[in-house]
Amino acid sequence: MPAIKAVGLTRKFDELTAVDNLNLQIEAGEIFGLVGPDGAGKTTTMRLLTGILDPTAGDAWVDDKHVVKQAEQLKENIAYMSQRFGLYEDLTVSENIDFYADVYCIPRKQRAAKIDELLGFSGLLPFKTRLAGNLSGGMKQKLGLACALIHTPKVLFLDEPTNGVDPVSRRDFWQILYRLLEQKVTILLSTAYLDEADRCARVGLIHRGKLLRCDVPANIKNQTGTKSMEEAFISIINEYERSKS
Repeated sequence: MPAIKAVGLTRKFDELTAVDNLNLQIEAGEIFGLVGPDGAGKTTTMRLLTGILDPTAGDAWVDDKHVVKQAEQLKENIAYMSQRFGLYEDLTVSENIDFYADVYCIPRKQRAAKIDELLGFSGLLPFKTRLAGNLSGGMKQKLGLACALIHTPKVLFLDEPTNGVDPVSRRDFWQILYRLLEQKVTILLSTAYLDEADRCARVGLIHRGKLLRCDVPANIKNQTGTKSMEEAFISIINEYERSKS
């Protein structure tokens, strides 16, 4: 089974179709980028695949668990880092991770080594006693990722994790993601930064809830005769809009 599979996945909010007949398959150990402008349906897709929202139609499975029928079992093996991940600014770095260890019922005997591993992994070890509210934007994102990883998930969902983060912190964040791939973690991330699409194994270009293209970045650029993912995406959107007019 693929790590993530969606068949005809649809979500409507009254008259608005936020996700429209999405068909998607992501293999285990793959990093997949869901790329699109604000309002394209990226966050809704994430929430459907993590069992937070129920679909209006269609089905999806993550880690061989149905996202509706097996939602509770699903949560044990996935992590979802939303755009506003729930860090507690009046707690220290270590205390935030410890809190999430409690949430996921990580045994006390195991968590000390795991927390130190995550702090070292994310470069936060020198800042473990610093209040989360005093961290930079990039460091908060790294802390959010460390908290999301405390229970060793098989599939990681990241909703625009580098939004508003400085270029150096973005680079550091991606280095952490590549290290997670070495541990066979499957990663689905959404981003509005089209240059980040080139860092993914495959990308899905989503617009108005429709998955317009899904392929390796190089193939998408070759098919559209463009030199960058930004140019490719604009070309694909323009083609889609012309077909609807």
